[in-house]
Amino acid sequence: MTIVMHWHDWLALFAQYMMLSLLSVSGAITTVPDMHRFLVDRHGWLTDAQFSSSIAIAQAAPGPNVLFVALMGWNVGINAGGGIGAGPQAWLLGLFGLMVTMLGIMVPSTTLTYFATRWGHRNRTRREVRAFKQGMAPVVVGLLIATGWVLASGNHVGNAPVWHIWLLTGVAAFIVWRTRIHLLWLLGAGALLGAAGFV
Repeated sequence: MTIVMHWHDWLALFAQYMMLSLLSVSGAITTVPDMHRFLVDRHGWLTDAQFSSSIAIAQAAPGPNVLFVALMGWNVGINAGGGIGAGPQAWLLGLFGLMVTMLGIMVPSTTLTYFATRWGHRNRTRREVRAFKQGMAPVVVGLLIATGWVLASGNHVGNAPVWHIWLLTGVAAFIVWRTRIHLLWLLGAGALLGAAGFV
């Protein structure tokens, strides 16, 4: 996939990730639906497959949860450079895209977290601080459900029914909810089902 990006597009990408940084309650993964809307639906800078693959690869890799943001930025840069085989310019644009998205997602939330946690720790016995912490729990659950919805609905081929993806999503959600099976086992099972052509 090849796209054309001007300086104002890179600035818009940076600004979008800065905004998402401040909305990323309980981690950047909760803002996946809006990332999909911005990168895939609105601008077409990534394909559905690139978007989903960025998340899947980052979740399977060891390291922080936010790695998928770096992969999305890398893919946008590679696409802007003419594709993975386009040479050094594409690789440099991939690194630039990686830096744009990572700085955008990390700087605002890190700064806010630093000051808010210091203030919250000093005022942890106040009623409004305790109420805020308890009120955030349903927001986080709702954002995670929306993320799962976007990831599951983005994997379709034409108008073919996707009942098997929804079934797999439901089964995985139930297993995570009701058992202590480690998430990496579920990722491995999903990889095997994908290799077998089920999803």
